[in-house]
Amino acid sequence: MTKPHPYHDKGLEFDLSTLLSRRRTLGVLLGSGAAAALAACTPGTEGGSASPSGTSSATVTPSESTTAAASPSSQASSTVTRAFAECGVEIPEETLGPYPGDGSNGPNVLEASGVVRRDIRSSFGTSSTKAAGVPLTVTLTLLDNANGCSPLAGAAVYVWHCDQNGKYSLYDSGLENENYLRGVQEADANGQLTFSTIFPGAYMGRWPHIHFEVFESMSNTSAAGQVLAVSQIALTESACKAVYATDGYENSARSFPKTTLTSDNVFGDDGGIYQLATISCSVQGGYTAALNVTV
Repeated sequence: MTKPHPYHDKGLEFDLSTLLSRRRTLGVLLGSGAAAALAACTPGTEGGSASPSGTSSATVTPSESTTAAASPSSQASSTVTRAFAECGVEIPEETLGPYPGDGSNGPNVLEASGVVRRDIRSSFGTSSTKAAGVPLTVTLTLLDNANGCSPLAGAAVYVWHCDQNGKYSLYDSGLENENYLRGVQEADANGQLTFSTIFPGAYMGRWPHIHFEVFESMSNTSAAGQVLAVSQIALTESACKAVYATDGYENSARSFPKTTLTSDNVFGDDGGIYQLATISCSVQGGYTAALNVTV
C-alpha cells in the first residue's frame, strides 16, 4: 500500500475586515478586463488555454466552477462582485508543507539557475523530463493591503505542486533529481503573474491544491525574512472530477473522493473561500485558474 503524504497543519487566523474604499479601488483596477479574460479558452496556446485576469468569481462554491459554457457577461459580473468582497481580506497563511524545495526542508531549488520561468512543466538543469497532465494556466494578482489594495508590482512568487500521480519532484522516490512543477515569476505593473503547468493530482489526506510563497522582490526570493505570504490555491470540485476521469490520473481518481474541502486540514476551517480559484475551460482545451492574493 502506498504511504500517504503527511497531513499539513491548519492555517493561521486571518483578518476578515474589509474597507469600502479598497473595494472601489480594486473594482477600478480589475473590472474593465474581466469579461474578456474569462470569455474563452483556446486549445493550442501556451499552457493549453488563454490567460485569465487573476480575479475570482463570487458564484464559485466548493462544488462549482466557472466554465466556458457560462456567458461572458455573467462571468464578468461575478468576477467584479468577488473582487469587491475580497479587497482588504488578506490571503490566509498556510504551512509550507513537507515538500517546499526552498531550502527550509532539504533541497533549495530557488538557488538553481533556470527556476525563473513561466512554463514549469519540465525539469531544468540536469534533466528535461516533462510532467504529463491536463494543461493548466495559473494567474495570480497580488494586491498590497497596506496601500488600498493597489497592485503589488515587482513582488515575486514561487509556486510548486504535485504531479498527476500526487508525487513531488525533489522529494518522492525516483523524483529526487527532478525539479518540474516548480518555478518563480515576477509580478508586472498590474501585480499579475502567470504560470503554465499541469493540473495537479490528488493524494490521501489533502484536497487538490497548489502551494505558493510571495517574496518582496525577485532579488530576495531565497533570503530569510523577506517572505510576505505563504498560502495555497484550492481547485474546484467539478474541475477535479473532470480531470481525474482522464487517462494518467487513475491514482488521483481513487484518492480524490476520500477528502473534502471541509475535511481538509488546511482549507477546512472556512471551506477555502479566499483560496478557491476561479476555474475556466475544459479538459479538451486546458484549464485556467485565477486568484486574487492580498498581502
